[in-house]
Amino acid sequence: MPRKPADADLAKQLQNPISSLISLPFQNNFDVGGGFGGDGFRYTLNVQPVVPISLTKDWNLISRTIVPIVYQNDILPPEVLGNDVGDDNDQFGLGDVVQSLFFSPAGGKVTWGVGPVFLLPTATRQVLGAQKFGVGPTAVALTQEGPWTIGMLANHIWSVAGDGDRADVSLTFL
Repeated sequence: MPRKPADADLAKQLQNPISSLISLPFQNNFDVGGGFGGDGFRYTLNVQPVVPISLTKDWNLISRTIVPIVYQNDILPPEVLGNDVGDDNDQFGLGDVVQSLFFSPAGGKVTWGVGPVFLLPTATRQVLGAQKFGVGPTAVALTQEGPWTIGMLANHIWSVAGDGDRADVSLTFL
């Protein structure tokens, strides 16, 4: 059955990470063969609600949150065992939340937004998070041509506070 124009518009908005729709995407990540011994496994389900807020007729604030739910096995080196891990060397829980806020003009051929990104130490187990607060810049730009969505989302986070015994955070995402 051919798509109606409204269906095509909705499909485009669903592909746009800062569209005017409230959306709740889920992202599955499987990492195999990592960890200390090279035979570890990590599964992360990122729950990523996107909520647009109209500030004025010309500007929007887009909230994009990433809440990671993590299961990992045989990732940690032996010296970490016994410190916040089970006897079978697996861990399950929430990771650190990343909160992005994009200030974005309403309309235009190229959709773009800029703003701050925050790292919140919400991990339910020490080994699933950085134990640091972080902050930095974030930006997104994209265009939609026919069935294609082409663009980039980028941010960089530096730690600004948190557990002094943990390594500082300096993390780029593209």
